[in-house]
Parts: sequence; structure tokens; C-alpha cells
Amino acid sequence: MLEHSEELAILVTSEQGKPLAEARHEIAYAAGFLEWFAAEGERAYGETIPSHKLGSLLQVRMQPIGVAAAITPWNFPVAMIARKAGAAVAAGCPIIVKPAPETPLSALAIARLAEEAGVPAGVFQVLVGNPVELSTPLLRDTRVRALSFTGSTQVGRLLLEEAADTVKKVSLELGGHAPFLIFEDVDLEKAVKGAMTAKFGTSGQDCLAANRIYVQRSIYGAFVEALAAAMAQLKVGHGLEPGTTIGPMTKLSVVEKCRMQIDDAVKKGARVLSTYPDADLGPNFVSPTLLSGVTEDMLIAREETFGPVAAVLPFDSEEEVIARANANEMGLAGYIYTDSLRRALRLSERIECGMVGINTASFTGPPIPFGGWKQSGLGREGSRHGMEEYMELKYVCFGDLAA
Repeated sequence: MLEHSEELAILVTSEQGKPLAEARHEIAYAAGFLEWFAAEGERAYGETIPSHKLGSLLQVRMQPIGVAAAITPWNFPVAMIARKAGAAVAAGCPIIVKPAPETPLSALAIARLAEEAGVPAGVFQVLVGNPVELSTPLLRDTRVRALSFTGSTQVGRLLLEEAADTVKKVSLELGGHAPFLIFEDVDLEKAVKGAMTAKFGTSGQDCLAANRIYVQRSIYGAFVEALAAAMAQLKVGHGLEPGTTIGPMTKLSVVEKCRMQIDDAVKKGARVLSTYPDADLGPNFVSPTLLSGVTEDMLIAREETFGPVAAVLPFDSEEEVIARANANEMGLAGYIYTDSLRRALRLSERIECGMVGINTASFTGPPIPFGGWKQSGLGREGSRHGMEEYMELKYVCFGDLAA
């Protein structure tokens, strides 16, 4: 992958749409999971339990669960495969990958590189085609013992229901609706920079994207003005064009949802403070849009956007904003910007998310347990916990050792 990183990055941009610089970063990020799990595979430790039975030895072993299936999304078409397959193969499990129908070429390229690298036949397989026709037999086959899925909560529920018939071990990384909390004591420039990173990476098509940017009222006006100025520096265009920071949306349904949320917000009183005129770039482009005066009854405050539309909401107190941030069934990631260590510790404990970034919008990587609370998923990816998703625990008792 590293030897062919530029070719892979161009392929990702060509079929997914993200800017080339981001695609290059994704390839390095994906390769990092393979490197990390290659080392972690040597540390699939069991344990010895102090025995409660005289003359007995008690052991716990971690063993491969068996064949795994992975259903991967289109927004990170290489990294999501590497994060799942790296863990599965390190645990000793063959894996069958079904990529999103929008981005099959990236998955096939990885399969070709795996073959060239010497991965034994059948250990890493890729199936491309109709999602239902391919997923259904994988879910029903008892030889497939584990399922890993990244995608929408709606689809995740259906897969979980169907996997129940064969009692598969299921890990789900589902939708996000990340709250981004900014308090008045934080440096404004730092908060704007973090919000830009958290909102507009992958052109906003990221489950970690800041969907609700809550700003304490005393700095609300200054923050909105500074964010609008930063957004004006974004460049919309084809992902292979130099300097592009916002590429096309991968699916037209994303465009439709963005426009629906903007229209709904405007009808209910929000103001459009910063937007690009609709350029003649094609139907899949969405202009980066800033909405101020957003309220909790608007669609954008209740549902994940998955596009380059920033919603900014004012708040007054810590107690109020944490209640608003938690008043949603999604709980993947949350962001807290404050210079108070006490507040950071308090809120990191109280916010109902599987991952929390304090004064940073960059916190993912191979060693961390990626996953959410509530309806944002089950299980974890990355870290030693991610490898455990592809392993079974076996308890062994050796008796009569004293005889």
C-alpha cells in the first residue's frame, strides 16, 4: 500500500470525490492499521486465574472466532477496510469484505495488493455487487461467525436483526451527530480552527463531523464571524484540482439532505451567514454553508447532516448545554473546548459519547478504541479491543494436578 500510495490516493479521489490531499492521508492512515495490528497480533494474551479448586490450573485463552464478514462504507473506502481486516487477520480470521457499491475499485485494489504481498488465497476476499444479494447469504451462513459493519444506524439495525438468526458476534459503527461545545474561556482562534477541522474533513461526509456547534452566548457573535471568515477560504472543486478543500458529495442523496436541512432551518428562523453561490460544477456539489440562530426544533439539530453545512447554536450554562448535547440517541463522538481543566474533566465524564476530544479535533488512530454509545453502535475498532471483536474467550480447567 505504501509503495502504491499515490495510485491508491488518486483512485480514492476519483471514485469517492475527496480532495487528493485527504486521500493521501487516508492511505497512510489505513496502512498504519495494518502495521499496528501486525504487531498487536503477537500480544493476544490470555490469562491464568488463581485457582479456587485445590490442585487445579485455570487458564483463559483467546482464539480466532472464524470467518468474518465486513461491510464497509464509501466515505473512507480504504481506511475502513484496513481497520477491520487488519484486526481480523491479526486475530487469525479470514475475512470477506463487501465494500459500498459507490466505491468498489478501492477495495479491489487492496485485494490485488494483498495478493501481491503474499496474503494466502482466501484469507482476504472482496465481493462487489448488489448489497442485499451479497449481504444476505453472508448473514445467513453459519460458517460466518462475526460481522463488522460501518454505516447508517437504520441499516445497522437490519443487519443486527438478520445476524441474530445465527447468533453472530456483531460490531457496528453507526451514525454520529457530534456536539461541539465551545466555552467562553477558550482561545477563539483555537476553537475556530478545531471546528473547521471537525466540520469540513472529507467535505463533511464523516461520522465524526461536528453536527451541532454549541457556543457560549458571550462569544457567540465573535465566533460566528470568525467561522464565516475561515469558511470563506475553502475552495470547492474537483478533488484532483490543486488547492481543493471541498469536493463533490459522493451520493446525490447527501446533496438532497443538506438542502432539505438548510431550507428547514431558514423557514424556522435560522440565518444563512456564509455560503457560496451555486457554481456550475455538477449536481453533486454542496456549497459550504453556515447557519446561525439554529434551534433544537430544526432538522439539522436533530439529524446527522453528512455534508458541509455548519449549524451554530448559542447556550448559556454548562448544565444546559450538556443536557442539550445528550438529548439525542446518537453517541459516537463529542468535542469540548475549554481552558478549565475541572470543566473538561467534568464534562468528559458526563457527555454521552464513546469518544471525546478535549481541545482537539484529531484523536483517531490505530491504538484507540473507535466506537460509540447508544444507537451509534456496538463494540470497538482499532486498539486491542478491536482485535477482541474477532476472538473468542475459552476457559480451560486442568484438574488433579496434585495427584
